[in-house]
Order: sequence, then structure tokens, then C-alpha cells
Amino acid sequence: MDKEKNNNINNLINDYGEEIISWSVPEFEKHKRSRAWYIVAILVALTMIVFALVASNFLFAVIIVLTSLIIILHTGREPEMIKFSITDEGIQIGRQFYDYDEIKNFAIVYKPREGVKNLYFEFKSPLRHRLSVPLMDKNPLPIRENLLKYLPEDLERTAPPLSEQLARLFRL
Repeated sequence: MDKEKNNNINNLINDYGEEIISWSVPEFEKHKRSRAWYIVAILVALTMIVFALVASNFLFAVIIVLTSLIIILHTGREPEMIKFSITDEGIQIGRQFYDYDEIKNFAIVYKPREGVKNLYFEFKSPLRHRLSVPLMDKNPLPIRENLLKYLPEDLERTAPPLSEQLARLFRL
């Protein structure tokens, strides 16, 4: 059964062109949080709920409660490893495929001393989010060389986006 599932996944990858480079990446970044982090998070959430109730903004209170529940449920979950592939027709992460025509550019931010080794893809459509892929133990030079055949490089991006920096700072 597992071999059949792996073969189906490999066949999906082959349907999207010839694989050039691939590696496994975690589904999401798991942060280590101390007990103090949880105490501060609970106090901030309770303060925001009280503020929402005083201001009669019940929707905001519901959003805070739902966000807290999502964080609690997400904390106990370990990230799955998913396959990321660069092919001659586009990129594939898990079962999701993005054709090069959909992608505006790419950038590599490689600062190992700061713990930042990521590949970023910006999409042409404003409805699509930015895609951030950890390089793991991969050498960024062959990745860059291969992507330059299909996409322009954003040389202005020299640091992770602010949203990623804040998520890392607050361990979200």
C-alpha cells in the first residue's frame, strides 16, 4: 500500500516535467515555546478579549478565541515532511504544482549564521501568497543556476520578509 502511494506521488511529479532538483521540507516551521511564552500569550489573549467585550466588538472576541484554539491544536502537531521539486516546467511542493508562467520571480536568502536559508517565489497574481521554501542542507548555487533558466531573480531581497521575521520573533 505504501509503495503504491509513493509510486502515485512519483508519477504525479513526472507528469509535471523532468525533475531537476528535489528535497524534503517540513510542512511548517515548528517553534520551541517556553512556559513563559504560553503565560504571556494567554494574558495577551485575555486582555484582547476583555477589550473586545468592553468595546462591544463580539466578532473580534470570537476571532481571538478561534485563533487561540488553532494555536493550541497546532502546537501538539509535528510537521510532515513533503517533497519539493524543481522541474523543467515549474515547481512542485507536495501535490501542488506551480507553472513557471504563474511565478513572477525567485530570490534566495542564504545567511547560515542567522539561521536563514530560504528560497522565495513571488507570484504574478495578487491573490497568491509568497511561497517560502527552506533550503535545508542544499547548496543554493545549483538551485539558483537552474531557476535562472526559467525565472528572473529578485536581487533586491536580501533578508526574509517582515512577516517571516515577526513570526520567528513571536514564535508563531
